[in-house]
Amino acid sequence: MNSDRMKTIQLNVVKDEEVNRAVEIIKENLKDAQKGLWGVVNNAGISTFGEVEFTSMETYKEVAEVNLWGTVRTTKACLPLIRRAKGRVVNISSMMGRMANTARSPYCITKFGVEAFSDCLRYEMHPLGVKVSVIEPGNFIAATSLYSQGKIKEIAEKMWNDLPETVKKDYGRKYFDDKIAKMHTYCNSGSTDTSSVINAITHALTAPTPYTRYHPMDYYWWIRMQIMTHLPGAISDRIYIF
Repeated sequence: MNSDRMKTIQLNVVKDEEVNRAVEIIKENLKDAQKGLWGVVNNAGISTFGEVEFTSMETYKEVAEVNLWGTVRTTKACLPLIRRAKGRVVNISSMMGRMANTARSPYCITKFGVEAFSDCLRYEMHPLGVKVSVIEPGNFIAATSLYSQGKIKEIAEKMWNDLPETVKKDYGRKYFDDKIAKMHTYCNSGSTDTSSVINAITHALTAPTPYTRYHPMDYYWWIRMQIMTHLPGAISDRIYIF
């Protein structure tokens, strides 16, 4: 952080003009733009919660605009420079890009999309010498402050107020409140040490042969991900969901 080579700019990844401006600033600060840019790490992300019937289309679109389309938009804008350098694209996904969970469909959809986009890009870029890696962090809510008690309450109040009366009546307030209470228990969960994620990003950017996927997560989550992605759904569902 103390390096005189470090330059920071404010960037909203949902806006084409800001992403394009950022690329121009990158070009201006490269010693030789013709030699390209070594790496881009797509880390911008937001999250929310709510069962499918509780989640508005606006929320689905808002999360996707940052997590998925922001990744695609920024990658496409930087790709000509990355190609010239035969460099690296590193996309931050999540363990929820490999295994779904209740009340997290807006987030899971986008991270599954990031996984698919990264695979397609890796296939296309391989003949051109560009390496594409995906980082799939586990539970780091405590470290990232992705949720706070106040934020959960704010989201829940708006969610309930915006629900159609039919949905309110069918589910009932108690069912809704029980689901919100469960989200409150997540606020301080997970690891507070993000060094494993940082180390994964560093390796993906600097190793001669970076991995396709990195799994910085607790052993419990790694085992769960293997079970949910390798065993038949009927078995993994019985173990973890039903």
